Amino acid sequence: MIKKSFAGRSTGSGAGRGAGRGAGRGGGRNVKGKVFTLKKENEFGLPRKKVCRFCIENVKAIDYKDTKRLEKFINERGKMISRRATGACTKHQRGLGRAIKLTRYMALLPYVRT
Repeated sequence: MIKKSFAGRSTGSGAGRGAGRGAGRGGGRNVKGKVFTLKKENEFGLPRKKVCRFCIENVKAIDYKDTKRLEKFINERGKMISRRATGACTKHQRGLGRAIKLTRYMALLPYVRT
């Protein structure tokens, strides 16, 4: 059996998985060091549950020509926003991905924003 040297590595409480850097769900620090939270709270102080907009509106298929709606699901760099952030269900998030990719291919939306 070969022994490996762990010289220079910290084995204290701060080692592993980004501990001490604000890593974890519910918050952290942004680039400038300001503290932020991911979920807003309701009147009782509990995290608000996100609901799929498309399920509420009873949308069967997401139209790739509706660029105004699709722009809401793209961040300022042109990347698709995650399902966790938008609150879309799995079915509609997949449809969003397809629609956004097709819209980019048809040159209705840019791949990258400057």
